Amino acid sequence: MTTKNNRLLSHRDFTIRVAKYSLFTILLLTISVGIGMIGYHHYAHLNWIDCFYNASMILTGMGPIDIMPNDDAKLFASFYALFSGVVFLSTVAVFFAPFAHRLMHLLHVDVQEQD
Repeated sequence: MTTKNNRLLSHRDFTIRVAKYSLFTILLLTISVGIGMIGYHHYAHLNWIDCFYNASMILTGMGPIDIMPNDDAKLFASFYALFSGVVFLSTVAVFFAPFAHRLMHLLHVDVQEQD
């Protein structure tokens, strides 16, 4: 159980924690963009730059760029958009988790574990 009596992590340890969470976030985003690129290349027959552009735009919630030429491409784009919404929100949560934890600790918010 974490209580308000525990000491804050040192600046060095906190920086290491933030770096680990950041690297995990970058890895998750890189894998997600890669999935989108491969899917757009396979189903929509786009060149790699356009695949990257479309995957990045969908992943960040900006929306599609190219018109999908067939039903398979449209289905892929639909499922990738749903997947991307979850991944993007998850990566934001993972990235900000150490900051939120530190803020709660600074404000003396107790976290109790469930049995």
